[in-house]
Amino acid sequence: MIPFSPPYISDEVIEEVVDSLKSGWITTGIKVKLLEKEVGDCIDSPHVLCVNSWTSGAIMVMRWLGLEEGDEVIIPAYTYCATALAVIHAGGTPVMVDVGDDFNIDVNKIEEKITPRTKAIMPVDFAGFPCNYDEIMDLVKNPDIQNKFNPTSPNQKKLNRIMVISDAAHSLGASYNGKRFGTSADMTIFSFHAVKNITTAEGGAIAITMPVTFDNAELYKELRLMTLNCQTKDAFTKSKAGGWKYDIIGLGMKINMADVNAAIGLAQIREYQDLLTRREEIFEHYADNLRKYEWAKIPESKDLKRESSYHIFPLRINSCTEDQRDQMILELAEAGVSVNVHFRPLPVLSYFKSLGYDIADFPNSFENYAAEISLPIYPQLTLKDVNYITDSIVSAYKKVFSR
Repeated sequence: MIPFSPPYISDEVIEEVVDSLKSGWITTGIKVKLLEKEVGDCIDSPHVLCVNSWTSGAIMVMRWLGLEEGDEVIIPAYTYCATALAVIHAGGTPVMVDVGDDFNIDVNKIEEKITPRTKAIMPVDFAGFPCNYDEIMDLVKNPDIQNKFNPTSPNQKKLNRIMVISDAAHSLGASYNGKRFGTSADMTIFSFHAVKNITTAEGGAIAITMPVTFDNAELYKELRLMTLNCQTKDAFTKSKAGGWKYDIIGLGMKINMADVNAAIGLAQIREYQDLLTRREEIFEHYADNLRKYEWAKIPESKDLKRESSYHIFPLRINSCTEDQRDQMILELAEAGVSVNVHFRPLPVLSYFKSLGYDIADFPNSFENYAAEISLPIYPQLTLKDVNYITDSIVSAYKKVFSR
């Protein structure tokens, strides 16, 4: 059996976690601060806040923005459900846009969806390949678009335009315009879920890079307070003799990351450059093995301004139906190869159907989904494994398409 995405647990990871357990302090503390610094160093941003999940971080950011009922956030129709659910939990309405051939949100389709109720755009970096943030930022700063903007909260008025929040759940380690990705949007939210390139079992991080009208150091403090119920003293401070008295100064959430979780990611991110190089090698080996077949559509990983984090290898099978794709996955399972599909487009899911979304409005999303098979990429894979996986794909294709 070749699993799809086992966590990378080295001796260094185990030692870091044991150190946390032995320290007597396992909730938010020094290891969280160290992880925030390591992520900040990785993306060249000094203001990074760790949270207990991507989803909770996104909800908090949109609550901070001041979403009200009827406010709209533009997202791609082709993403994991958390992108849309975070908007709903924050009080807003997801407005879906179709994607392009690179799986990412089609920037040309965003403008027609903008209304005076649009408060944010949340692009998703599919498989770790960054969206075109230069074009998105140019769009929200366009005077005609800014004239449509109707701010209804103090933070919206201060920003005075649509906010751009990057759903970078897949893209820690990607590159954009020649530098590590993480500072191209107003805020960038990474995921450290168990299957991500860097994991804390569950967790995430918010890179705060708001424009100069905001003090990002102060904003970090404000958001950190929000992660702890807006309590004026954290648990460590309260634990000190005589330090019990605290106040609650706002409507916060309880979404802080714990040290015992941060320890996993802290050990991993110190090795991340080597791990990322290994992921790229595996990606390129898949590409070399498969590009000889005209039915195999190789995913984009690099262009003049973008390079992927190589989170997965989203292979598409040309001229393939959804049923044929599913049959190929069953054949791969028979061969002991675990693969996945990223993702079921939101409008095909029952909940979003019930809200009135229709997949017929997003043909590219469905076409990409119906033909997509996510191949595993992780450092423990050997090139022999990759060869076996690609041989199994070729065999599965022949069996399904000869029927």
